[in-house]
Amino acid sequence: MKAFMTNGTLDYLTRIDKQHPNLSLFLMYDQDNTLAYYEDEGPTIFDTPREFEIIVSKGELKNDGFVVMNNIPVTDEGKPIFESQFKQRAGMIEDTPGFYALRVLRPTRGNKYVVMVQWKDSQSYQEWKNSEAFSKSHSKTTKAKEKPSYSAGPSYAINYHMVEDDEEDQF
Repeated sequence: MKAFMTNGTLDYLTRIDKQHPNLSLFLMYDQDNTLAYYEDEGPTIFDTPREFEIIVSKGELKNDGFVVMNNIPVTDEGKPIFESQFKQRAGMIEDTPGFYALRVLRPTRGNKYVVMVQWKDSQSYQEWKNSEAFSKSHSKTTKAKEKPSYSAGPSYAINYHMVEDDEEDQF
């Protein structure tokens, strides 16, 4: 399965969503931009997509909630290590209250993986970050102060809020 993302104005992305009622297009926003995301086997509907292969898929994406996207540059040699680590720890988050979905996305171009986790709300995410389960699942990465062997540069996270259907209908 593939995942596709693109950025644009909410008005523009809402029009794309309405032109493709057969797709589950998820719209989300942060303070600076709006992002559209969907999963499909076919070719993309976006003019300027970021395309990924889904290597871990847990839970079901929903049209509400809070999304954290960790963008992680990975060296070519480190890709098998990175993917193996995330496949092993993927099950550690599923029973967390407020968890909706997890996707680990391998880029089809470039080296920046995306680990996308959807939560009921930002409070659920904060409670996960402060939990023993989080500490356990991240113990290998937090013990060492140096960057992981697979790292191709600094990682960063972007937090989004889902655009709910009633917000979309305003356009």
